[in-house]
Amino acid sequence: MSFLREYGLFLLETLTVVAAIVTVLVTVAVLVGRTARARRPDARGLRVRNLNRTFEDLGIALRSHTVPRKVAKAQARALRKQRKALDAKGPVTGAAEGPAGTAGTASGRPRVFVLDFHGDIRATEVAGLREEVTAVVSVARPGDEVVVRLENPGGTVHDQGFAAAQLLRVRSRGVRLVVAVDKVAASGGYMMACVADRIIAAPFAVVGSIGVITEIPNVFRLLERAGVEFEQVTGGEYKRTVTPFTQTTPAKREKLTEQVADIHALFKEWVATNRPQVDIERVATGEHWYGTRAVELGLVDELVTSDDYLLARAAEADLYSVRWTQGHRTARRLASLVSSLTSMTSADPLR
Repeated sequence: MSFLREYGLFLLETLTVVAAIVTVLVTVAVLVGRTARARRPDARGLRVRNLNRTFEDLGIALRSHTVPRKVAKAQARALRKQRKALDAKGPVTGAAEGPAGTAGTASGRPRVFVLDFHGDIRATEVAGLREEVTAVVSVARPGDEVVVRLENPGGTVHDQGFAAAQLLRVRSRGVRLVVAVDKVAASGGYMMACVADRIIAAPFAVVGSIGVITEIPNVFRLLERAGVEFEQVTGGEYKRTVTPFTQTTPAKREKLTEQVADIHALFKEWVATNRPQVDIERVATGEHWYGTRAVELGLVDELVTSDDYLLARAAEADLYSVRWTQGHRTARRLASLVSSLTSMTSADPLR
């Protein structure tokens, strides 16, 4: 009994330390954020980069080492002349649209807007994604395309769902949406990917995991043995079901299971609606597959990396990387860490 009491006290001390760490992280995040804002007042905003020129510059850099110097210089001069002529016709970013119904770039070619999304449990990059999508749909014309390079292993339902809803804004406006998965689009990540008109993936990218899981540690018995009583007052029979510090009854466990099953049903409906070609009962088992198998199951349309896809598109379209910069990256990462720690007992993670 003495051992259990000591263990209970140790557990409470551990929880106190964890709470203290979280408090320190929050404080540091706030202080770093304030310092960053003071040093970089203009760090927040939309950044647009011409990827065609990025690809060309890479070629120039390599040719300078692999072909005669005079030839490399002549090619670089010709390219600069071509760019200067194009710039004279309109903004490099293609901001000046042509008549309604045309692609409206200075070159007369369609545009491909490239967005990047790196997911975490709370989908913290959705704040930037919503700004990027708003910018793109406000200028997009028929013939334009949006490519999202997606890397997302999943997370909480409401956060992942909101990120997926942002991509749905693109498709609902008639703009072609392509999602490229080079590494992983699982669970909440696939919730986002399935919205696309076309999904491409690398051969060993992880795809699928259409399932729901909740993991909640329970220390009720240890607290009880240590003589610690945890009070919880709720209004509503199922305001709380299974929690870390209260006794889990069969009724509470049954209700939580029912809630998880309902989330899974909604997830399945979402995938089936946006990607009707898949056998939803076959793929909605919570399993994940690698790209090659994902193609066979209809979860992915084509095996190709985002690099090769964009290089091919660059031959016929103007490519623009669109990135909303929040600034204060250190503060955001700390905030994400704190958010992840506090989400460990969430009842609705998609992962």
